[in-house]
Amino acid sequence: MKPSWNPKSLTSLKFGLLANFAGTGWSAVAQLACIPLYVKFLGIEGYGLIGFYLMLQTLLQVLDLGLSPTVNREMARYSVQPEKAAEARDLVRTLEVGYWLIGLILGAALMATASWIATHWIKSSALPVSSITRALMLMGILAVFQWPISFYQGALMGLHRQVLFNILKVVAVTLSNGGAVLVLWRVSPTIKAFLLWQVAVSAVQAVLIALLLWHNLPSSGRPARFNPSIIRSVWRFAAGMSGITLIGLILTQVDKVLVSKLLTLRVFGYYSLAWTVANVLLIISSAVFSVIFPRMSAQVAASDENGIRQSYHRGAQLMAVMVLPLAAVLSFFSFDILRLWTGSTETAAFDARILSVLVAGSALNALLYLPYALQLAFGWTKLSFVAGLLSVAILIPSLFPMTKYFGALGAASMWAVLNTLNMLVVVPIIHRRLLRGEAWRYFGDIGLPLISTMTIAMLGRLIFADLSSPIITLACVSSVWLGALVVAILAAPNIRSWALAQLMNVKLQYD
Repeated sequence: MKPSWNPKSLTSLKFGLLANFAGTGWSAVAQLACIPLYVKFLGIEGYGLIGFYLMLQTLLQVLDLGLSPTVNREMARYSVQPEKAAEARDLVRTLEVGYWLIGLILGAALMATASWIATHWIKSSALPVSSITRALMLMGILAVFQWPISFYQGALMGLHRQVLFNILKVVAVTLSNGGAVLVLWRVSPTIKAFLLWQVAVSAVQAVLIALLLWHNLPSSGRPARFNPSIIRSVWRFAAGMSGITLIGLILTQVDKVLVSKLLTLRVFGYYSLAWTVANVLLIISSAVFSVIFPRMSAQVAASDENGIRQSYHRGAQLMAVMVLPLAAVLSFFSFDILRLWTGSTETAAFDARILSVLVAGSALNALLYLPYALQLAFGWTKLSFVAGLLSVAILIPSLFPMTKYFGALGAASMWAVLNTLNMLVVVPIIHRRLLRGEAWRYFGDIGLPLISTMTIAMLGRLIFADLSSPIITLACVSSVWLGALVVAILAAPNIRSWALAQLMNVKLQYD
């Protein structure tokens, strides 16, 4: 029997958040646990190739044409319009066909250009050109299967099926990372073996998530149809999202492109390692965004102004509590954490300052997710597009000389500068049109947790100045993070009230 259109209680906001944090948390832990082993088996240049693929995969999202956030928003809107179930199924079918066609084109293009990229772009001193070419061709096959996954994810999130999606995500991440380590250890410690395993896992994941989406779409009494004309109802939002996506990709990936071109594959490998750690903050913010955004979209469709206001401020405070304590610890203890994670003093010494700067930029970027979600929920994409164009105009002329003369650290610094400007300029503009008069309250939502966590992290750095033992490092860094988390909760009124209510419930159960 098909599930009903109305979301079940299991996939309410509370369970959606818990499911997303569980899925993204496990994903982050699995990747962070396995990456040092990848470096051990493949070398830093081999890991640099993995980082190069991740960069390509992100850059190619420009060809998403705004469809993933569009299907997320539309499924959320349809969730309060059960009479349009057939239209929702037709929209999914139409976009699904287009998505797979784009994936096939991308894969073929990457395979066709593999030899040129290996010869003229990547600078390797340890890997032969033939090995790099074969790896790039496998990346083309991998892109075909990984490409549609974000589309299916967006639709499931819009349907409030976070629990089901994250169950599949945990299984896929475990197989992808844990299986890759076993393959490198027991079969062949080569980039080719690694990529072949990723192709197999991604193919299975793409098929399963497609089946999961169609099972959870409501019945309409007829098969879903391929209907290009239905895109007319969403093309404006999709076009706006496509422009925002293009600009966002330039802003977040051009540093990696320049580092991969101007510097060696070894340096790019180190830079990718630092970005992997900083990206944990964006993984956390995406978990919050993927639950709050469809909820706010449904509230906008229902003209629930009070609900929008509450979701926005609660989401902003939750984002601050989840992101800022970790960001503060990563910034102040970057060398110690990198040495503990990789087991290499050389890697920690090279990446420590780079990581601190990237973390600062990523924390600010994570805090911008809620104002961004507010814009998308109302279908207002123009501001993000214009702000992005201005950011590109600042970034491109600055990034090349910064990378050329200051290396990877110079490239990382521009990420922090751009997000600082967006926080100070764009957020106030948003609140002149949406939730007017709420800008200062938003800055209070994030400002108090920011000040409190920074204070705890600085005190912790002064107290724990010498961390030579791995056990001592883990214990001290964990205690500072826990202290920062506690003060962040106390500084966020909505989260504090919720936490106190949970403590009272526990107390009542034992009384």
